This record gives sequence, structure tokens and C-alpha cells, in this order.
Amino acid sequence: MNYENTPFINPYFDYGFKRLFGIEPNKDLLISFLNAVFEGRRPPIVDVSYLKTELLGDYREDRGTVFDLYCLQEDGVRYIVEMQKTEQYYFKDRSVFYAAGAVKEQAPKGPWNYRLNEVVVVGLLNFEFPNKEYPEDSYFHEAKIRDSEDHHVLYEKLVFYYLELPKFKKPVSELETMMDKWLYAITRIAHLERRPEVLDAPVFEKFFEEARVSNLSKAERVLYEESMRYNWDLYSTMETSHGKGKEEGFAEGREQGRKEEKLAMARTMKTLNIPLDTIIQVTGLSPDELHLL
Repeated sequence: MNYENTPFINPYFDYGFKRLFGIEPNKDLLISFLNAVFEGRRPPIVDVSYLKTELLGDYREDRGTVFDLYCLQEDGVRYIVEMQKTEQYYFKDRSVFYAAGAVKEQAPKGPWNYRLNEVVVVGLLNFEFPNKEYPEDSYFHEAKIRDSEDHHVLYEKLVFYYLELPKFKKPVSELETMMDKWLYAITRIAHLERRPEVLDAPVFEKFFEEARVSNLSKAERVLYEESMRYNWDLYSTMETSHGKGKEEGFAEGREQGRKEEKLAMARTMKTLNIPLDTIIQVTGLSPDELHLL
């Protein structure tokens, strides 16, 4: 199916994902999704606040960290939520690096007793982990730091959840849990013409309504189409890179491409006279970066 002709925006695209889960009016969608992922594993989330999605290094030459979504719970727990659209061999390394950024930014200036708040990383992966390290039907993974002898949790304040989306193949007739329903909605919405009856909860009614392309403003439509074009370009570049056997440097090139996409999106938003605060929230760029445009 041609994604451009479907009635719903695609959450695999950067703008689509952030439009559905990364803005204040849709915070309930993010909370519902995270609670579905954590059900029976963590206390339910009641509320979160969105944080700036870019953490800079201590020095100019340091590599910064750019998240898709970065949220803070009232008790200090931090949630990093990432939609990884293309295969990345070192994705686990990348998510540990991201988690380290969220750990490090907790350090205050001056004396400190090193007490940290929990960091939780949720990775939605549009690829399967390499080397068949998990069974074909195993798409959900929870990882913690455990003792190698008795496997008890050695450190409970760093948790990783990975969802291999291509492995989720349940038909609509087999959806039972809220996580089943959310994964079906996220992975299938760009292929659907209407909301399935089994997704009858109010949160899914809102999700599908918010995802309607026809409900986007003119400015939002421009931003979504820009994000869509970027993804097609990324796919083409990846295919060319793979075809020529040039794996090295692709991940770094992808990060640079994401930065360029954010800058292009910000330029478009400025020409549409969208408020600066909104541009910062949507793109994750800093005020200094926007003033240079």
C-alpha cells in the first residue's frame, strides 16, 4: 500500500511518532502505551513531563545525545522512548549511551552523594536483532543488570525494554492485552482504512482520530510530508549503502541526516510563523540553533 494515500499518518516517520506521542495534548496516548508495555512489571505511570530531547556534552567537542522522546515522572524517573526505523547493528550500544546521558545529567553542581533516579529506555525497533539471538516469536525483551551467579537484579535503576516490531504478527482476532492492541495499532495503522472494532477503548479512538491526515493543519501537513520524504531518502541511501557493502559510517550518517531533517523542519515552521516554543518542542533544537537559521 502506498503510505501517501492512506488516511492515517505513519508513526514510523519521525514527525508522525512525535505528533502522536510527543506533544502535550497527546500525553495520555504515551502514558497508555508505556503502561501497556510495563503492565505487571512496573507501577503504573500517572503523569509525565516532556523534557528537552537534546543533551549536550560538557565540552564543545563532546558528542551530544538526541532522543525521540524524553520524559520525567514526578518522582524523578526518566523515560527515553525511541522509534528506530532502520537496522542498526550497535543499537544496544546506542541505547546504553543514551541512558548514560540521562544518568549523567542528574549530577548537580557542587557536593553530591551520587544518589540517582531510575532511567528507563523503551526502544521500538523496525528490525530484528542480528544473529537470531532471540527466538522468532520473541519480540518483547526486558533487560536489567543482574548478578551472573544467582541472577538477582544487581542494580534496579537502569532498565531497557526492546520491542522487535517485525516479529509482532498477531492478527486482529488474537489481540488480548493492551500491549497487543497498542503494537497492532502502531504497526498497522498506516495500512488501515479504518479503526478495527477490537480497538474500542477511548484511547484508541483518540489515537486514530489524531492520526488522521485530514485533521492535520496546513503547517502540520507540510512537516509530515517533509518527514515522509526524508524517510524515503533514508531508505534509498540505506539500500545503496548495503548494495555497495558500505556499512561503516551509515549509522553516523543517519544521525547527521536526522539533524538536517530537524533543521529543515524548523526552517519550514519559521516560514509558517509557528511560535518558537512550539518549534523547540517539536524539533528538539536549542534556541541558539534556531537563531542561526
